[in-house]
Amino acid sequence: MLRAIGSICTKIGSGITPSGGEQSYIDSGVSLIRSQNVLDLSFNYDGLAHIDDDTADMMQNVEVLPGDILLNITGDSVARVCMVPEDVLPARVNQHVMILRTNDEVISGFLLAYLFVNKELLLSLASAGSSRKALTKEMISSIELDILPIKQQKIISDFLIVFNKEIELITQINDNLLAVLRTAVDKYFCYLPEDMPDNWRRVMLPELASIIPGYSYKGNELVEYSEDALVTIKNFERNGGFKIEGYKDLEISPRVKDSQFVDLFDILIAHTDLTQGAEIIGNAEIILSKGKYNKLVASMDLVKIQPNGNVGRYLLAALLSGYNFKGHCLGYVNGTTVLHLGKDATKEYAIALPSNQETLHGYDLFCKVIYHTISENMVEIEKLTELRDCLLPKLMSGEVDVSTIDLPTKYSFSTANTQHEQDNQRGFEDKTDRKNR
Repeated sequence: MLRAIGSICTKIGSGITPSGGEQSYIDSGVSLIRSQNVLDLSFNYDGLAHIDDDTADMMQNVEVLPGDILLNITGDSVARVCMVPEDVLPARVNQHVMILRTNDEVISGFLLAYLFVNKELLLSLASAGSSRKALTKEMISSIELDILPIKQQKIISDFLIVFNKEIELITQINDNLLAVLRTAVDKYFCYLPEDMPDNWRRVMLPELASIIPGYSYKGNELVEYSEDALVTIKNFERNGGFKIEGYKDLEISPRVKDSQFVDLFDILIAHTDLTQGAEIIGNAEIILSKGKYNKLVASMDLVKIQPNGNVGRYLLAALLSGYNFKGHCLGYVNGTTVLHLGKDATKEYAIALPSNQETLHGYDLFCKVIYHTISENMVEIEKLTELRDCLLPKLMSGEVDVSTIDLPTKYSFSTANTQHEQDNQRGFEDKTDRKNR
């Protein structure tokens, strides 16, 4: 049965930008969801803003409720859609995000699946009649979809929930592994000069690695489709971590130097930042996945850290990704609209290291196990995402009979990796206990 989206929703509407813009944001309070938070079938907590109760009261008409669908309606991220996670509530949306709230006839997960599968339709509507991509309430309300029986809607909705839950669990495992690694390394390599044991020494970063500027690309080298990509600051999570969504398809120029190519487990540092809170600048990340790409090139906003063998690659990556290096870099930041990291920031960073090479090798091996586990998990996430995105259109179209779908009820992969994570942490604690003794 064909029905217009407007007839199956009790709420379709977008919000406003609070008076004062970013100046009105606070550290905690009511969440303000912006377009950067809405990804395809997932919510990005990076950069989630907050507003006070008085501002939230003035935006009461765009209050987000459990089960609401969030749709980006302007700009380059137009047509991205996800369901609001309950842990960000209470929340409001700004003018770039639309709320869709279904009535009792339709399960919200079913409408979410429809909007995702029909993204090309949304993009074509957004591009019609304007130089700026935008979706309006009228456009969305008038779209017609075939309403399946509730039982079939639920199977499709549950299909999405199972896959997304698995992806979320693996992502959380990776976040936990990174947190353990960074906290541990910061804790055991944090000696000040006056506190260092006799068998430790302070080493300047240039003694451990070459510091290589990224490639200054031209706009026409960025293309719609390519087997190769540019690594950018958009690959850097605001709170630390590497993500594959930031890659930009690149037609590689002969001007790219051999040293500016990067590969799995290479180390990069962000040298510019568009966030006024300096959340990205000075972040050091190790490349954990190449995604679908063959060759990668570091952009001009990054510098590549090439270890020279005096310390292991994985330990060096962990040392630079910790809070100590970030804090050091913040003292070298300049600029207003765009932040820049001073050239001396990396050159003047000193690291406390034990003189015993066997100890360094042990820590490097531990860091290697953690990083490789995270990398393998990212590959698993990519496979699950690809499988979900392949099967979902077939379920919606009836090519695959939804009544034949037997959804799993246990997340064996994630459970196994949680145990692996705990084993790694115990192993690290055993090592540090022996060192302290």
